[in-house]
Amino acid sequence: MTKKLKELQDTVLKHDFNNLAQILDFSSTFMEYLSDNKQAVIVAQNEHNYNFFQFNKNANFTITRPFNSELILNFNEFQKKRVIFDNYISLLNEHKEKAKEFITKPKIIDELLYTAQQAIGFTLDTLPQGKSNNARKINGDLFELMMLYVMRSMGIDATHGTFPMTIKDDNGNQISKMNWQHDMIVHHKNYKTPSMIGSVKTTSKDRISKVFMDKYLYDRLSGTQTAQIAIFLHDVQRAKAKKEGVYKVSQTFLTGHFKAYTLKINPLDGVYYMDMRPIFESDDLLKKQIKRFHYLLLNDIWQYIS
Repeated sequence: MTKKLKELQDTVLKHDFNNLAQILDFSSTFMEYLSDNKQAVIVAQNEHNYNFFQFNKNANFTITRPFNSELILNFNEFQKKRVIFDNYISLLNEHKEKAKEFITKPKIIDELLYTAQQAIGFTLDTLPQGKSNNARKINGDLFELMMLYVMRSMGIDATHGTFPMTIKDDNGNQISKMNWQHDMIVHHKNYKTPSMIGSVKTTSKDRISKVFMDKYLYDRLSGTQTAQIAIFLHDVQRAKAKKEGVYKVSQTFLTGHFKAYTLKINPLDGVYYMDMRPIFESDDLLKKQIKRFHYLLLNDIWQYIS
């Protein structure tokens, strides 16, 4: 293992990021390291737009998680598009109403943040077996942190953790108090109660039921109709291969569950993905419910918090 890779691993393991710029700096450094230590690119046999990187001997020939080759940026692309991304964020912070007129290539938002998060995931993939057990949690925690930093960089008061709830009966009398915990809590400056609540997950796998139930329970316990959204990075994973050397991906999105919860419990106010599955754009119901992530920053977030 090289000293550089050890430094990258330590940064991720220590959650050593205090703002969005530091996460993007790390991602840039990692993508530069990758460009110098990449041995091969492996194409998934069943979905050719998904690839895997294989490192050289400096990282023990590790093969990464799958990534969408149509979203991932190499080092030089990341450097160039980060300048544009930073300008977009400044526009969204300072000129919300006019921002959409000047953001001509919104896909850059998805590409840059997708690459940044995958750089974290690729780093975790290089950990030795004994240290990789909690890699999934670390990856999820840092995706949540990055999304909070994105909101804050746009001037939005976003936090995570718990906030107090007062439970009242049908006559408006207080009957209980409790704390409610969530990944993203956004407050409008004129209100004490949240104006938007967000679930932030790298994937919906094993979590989709909780996301819908959280909205159902919160609305009924609080007696409000607070906007509740979900942000996901992707919904693919490496498929188990029957033969050695065969690389495929499988979808982790549970179409039937999502539709059932949307129609029979309650629809979420917004669902946003950086890496969209084809079914999201071909199925009539999913097409109405699921959008690309940049729509949240360019349009929907301002409606939720107004």
